[in-house]
Amino acid sequence: MDNAKCIAYFEEYLTEEKKASANTLSSYLRDIRQLGAYLDEHAEHGIQDADENDLGAYIAWMKTNGKSVATVSRSIASIKSLYQLLTLRQVIPENPSTKLVSDKNTQKLPQILTSQEVELLLEQPECVDAKGYRDRAMLELLYATGIRVTELIDLNVSDVNLAAGVIRCHSRNKERVIPMYPAAIKALSDYMNLVRQQMIALPDEPSLFVNVSGERMSRQGFWKIIKYYQKKANIEKDITPHTLRHSFAAHLLENGADIHAIQEMLGHADISSTQVYSQLVKKQLKDVYNKAHPRA
Repeated sequence: MDNAKCIAYFEEYLTEEKKASANTLSSYLRDIRQLGAYLDEHAEHGIQDADENDLGAYIAWMKTNGKSVATVSRSIASIKSLYQLLTLRQVIPENPSTKLVSDKNTQKLPQILTSQEVELLLEQPECVDAKGYRDRAMLELLYATGIRVTELIDLNVSDVNLAAGVIRCHSRNKERVIPMYPAAIKALSDYMNLVRQQMIALPDEPSLFVNVSGERMSRQGFWKIIKYYQKKANIEKDITPHTLRHSFAAHLLENGADIHAIQEMLGHADISSTQVYSQLVKKQLKDVYNKAHPRA
């Protein structure tokens, strides 16, 4: 099985069996293609015939070429997933990736906004036109629920229950219901009742959030929106749509929310993905202590 067939085999597995999200699928396949390119250049065989020395050398090569800890860790996860599949399906006799270990101790913690910075950002959209109503509703909803940007733009009108104050979010063939705080409910209600009908291109458009053409908002479109309001608010931190997701989780944890409840709202399959926010909160408390305590 050459590299192209290995990658196609892996793609079919991720798509059909794992029901991986579009982002996960893209990232994992990119990682394996890069491994294949490395083996083509530095080894005399391809992905199927790589051994643990080849994989160890590849990870070392990534680190010496300036790849971040997060990138290397994700690549290791992709490689392990591929070789577990090939071993399980008896395409290869032994798994060469078992000794690969992510350097989790130096994993970069996600950047979050302070409560004051969140308030400043959310205040930026001015409800003087349809775009302002829409943008405020999108930002409020993102911070209120912690959903991913892909989940935000995939929302349909039918996923919103304003009376109950919740949205229904679909991801990886799973559904979760997430509550909203009153300001988010109001912003969403104002957008849906006052301006959305003016913005949609077709009367039966199902998308909750639409662009200036009246069609479903794209990831790139929302990225531009959040960058615009970051600049308008004069916030120096580099804000991405995921920054509000991180901030949502960290702020809930700071205020005593149960980590399992946060895991459910975020849609994390593994609690370890949610526990990173505990590390973040502890680090912030330590930083505050070191700055404020007279004997620190």
